[in-house]
Amino acid sequence: MKTFSMTDIGRRREINQDYVFATDQPIGNLPNLLVVADGMGGHRAGDFASKYTVEVLEKEVRNSKETHPEAIIGSAIQTANEKLIQEAESDSRLEGMGTTLVAATIMDRTLYFANVGDSRLYLINKEIRQLSRDHSMVEEMVRLGGLTEEEAKHHPDKNIITRAIGVKKRVEPDFFEYRLKGGDIILMCSDGLTNMVDDDEIFQIVKSSRDIVEAVENLIQRANENGGADNIGVILAEPYADEVSVW
Repeated sequence: MKTFSMTDIGRRREINQDYVFATDQPIGNLPNLLVVADGMGGHRAGDFASKYTVEVLEKEVRNSKETHPEAIIGSAIQTANEKLIQEAESDSRLEGMGTTLVAATIMDRTLYFANVGDSRLYLINKEIRQLSRDHSMVEEMVRLGGLTEEEAKHHPDKNIITRAIGVKKRVEPDFFEYRLKGGDIILMCSDGLTNMVDDDEIFQIVKSSRDIVEAVENLIQRANENGGADNIGVILAEPYADEVSVW
C-alpha cells in the first residue's frame, strides 16, 4: 500500500483548519489508518478541533481491544466527540468549535470507512465515484427531491453541514464497506478541494499524474489556481500498488 497526504492553507484563509493523518503501518488492531478532518470555529478553534480530534482518534484506535474495523473506528469517533466537547466546555475561546471527519482502513481487500460532515472519500479506477455521503443541508434537499445534483453543486448553502464532531453529545457517523480490486485508488479530501475542482477534473489530474505524490500536489495546485477559497486537505492511497497481477 502506498499513501501520500498534504494540506495547504489555500489563498484566502489565514489559518489552516484542515488536518490529515495517514499511515500504511499497523496501528492497534487496524493494518493502516487514513483520516481527514476539516475544522470549524472562530479564532484558532477550528484548527484545534481538527488536530485534537484526529489525535484522540489515533490514540483510541491504537489502544482498542476490538477487532472489527467498524467497532474500532466507531468507538474512537464517539470518544473523540466527547473529549472535544469537554475541551470546548473548559475553555471559552474554543466554544462552538467542531470538525468534519472521514476515517478509513483497508483490511482483507475491503475498505471500511466512516464519515461525519462533508469531507469526502472517492474511489478512482476507470471512473471516479464518491462513496461517502455528505451530511449537508443541500444533500438532504437532493435526497428529498428538492434539488438536482447539478443544482446542488452551485447552491449558496452547500457548505452548511448537518453533522459534525463536537456539536452534540452523541455523534452519528455513517459507516461503509466496499470490496476493493486491483488498480483502485482512494481519495479522501476536505471540501477545499471539491468546491474548487469538479469530480471529472479530479479524475483527469489523478490519472495523468506520474504517481500519487505528484497527483496530490497537482490537485492542491489546481484548487489554488481555481481560487483557493478554503484550506485544502488531501490523501491518496493505492492499496495494491505493489501487486503486478490483475485480479
